[in-house]
Amino acid sequence: MNPTILYIIIGYIVLFAVIYFIQERVIFKPEKLKQDFKYAYDAPFEELFFDVEPGVRINGLHFYVKKPLGLVLYFHGNSRSIKGWAKYAKDFYRYQYDVLLVDYRGFGKSTGKRSEKDMLTDMQFVYDTLAVQYAEHHIIVYGRSLGSGFAAKLASDNKPRYLILDAPYFNFAKSMERFIPILPMKYLLNYQLRTDKWITHVNCHTYIIHGTKDWLIPIINSERLQALNPKKITLLRIKGGGHNNLPSYNEYHNLLRDILQY
Repeated sequence: MNPTILYIIIGYIVLFAVIYFIQERVIFKPEKLKQDFKYAYDAPFEELFFDVEPGVRINGLHFYVKKPLGLVLYFHGNSRSIKGWAKYAKDFYRYQYDVLLVDYRGFGKSTGKRSEKDMLTDMQFVYDTLAVQYAEHHIIVYGRSLGSGFAAKLASDNKPRYLILDAPYFNFAKSMERFIPILPMKYLLNYQLRTDKWITHVNCHTYIIHGTKDWLIPIINSERLQALNPKKITLLRIKGGGHNNLPSYNEYHNLLRDILQY
């Protein structure tokens, strides 16, 4: 065999192995908090814990208002913890909605070893717990970036009022292939997060908010999702918006207001 070809093959195998074993660190960028960390915010809130199974505890922040119109269950992106993401709760409680933000396993105070199956189970456990207090038709599921996949799956298995996706991916593995196109991400990744598959089973109306200048997850992802069921999926474009700056646009807040008050 030509030595050059042999080196290319070896290099490919090494790259495959490296990406496979470090994928957790590439996908997830958690901020970990000590169990005795004290949250502090200006709005009324309570800290919640969801004991899914022995050794697995999901931490959440519940912002509440008097006479809520419903609840927004918020799934954040792949970085930080609910300590920082909590600032976005005001986009919902100012319109008389309670808000619950939860941390995935290994984020913040949440515990447990991560896997796609187990994380989806955690989110369903949280939803079932909330459904005891809130009627499903008063629950809105919101997923931001990485969280959009979890939100879509949850909405496909339940009957919330709305599903709102913020900068979602069409298919997580395909999104990752943009960065390393020479590797078969479908077979490499332990996290598939098939938003494209799950969203076709969502019965409630879905609102997708996406910036037209999103480089990390281009808006074509949302356009393809909408095309799967245009009668039940409304795509709302933020002109000039990127991946992490949509809350800096007044249009973003106006769109949320209109959805929540509809």
